[in-house]
Amino acid sequence: MKLINRKELKDKFGIPYCTQHLTRLEAAGTFPRRLKLAAYRGGRVAWLESEILAWLEARLAQRSAPQ
Repeated sequence: MKLINRKELKDKFGIPYCTQHLTRLEAAGTFPRRLKLAAYRGGRVAWLESEILAWLEARLAQRSAPQ
């Protein structure tokens, strides 16, 4: 299991969304939910790499699907 931080979302996976947009997507259930690594508000968060990869694969499948 590998954790991905916000910087890696952008640099490694090309996901340039701001924090507020990621929060909205997570609330809507359309982006993997973050893991809170700190107990206090505003602390470090991360995402599971496997969930990010699955999300990207699903996005690619949607793009390839006939409409």
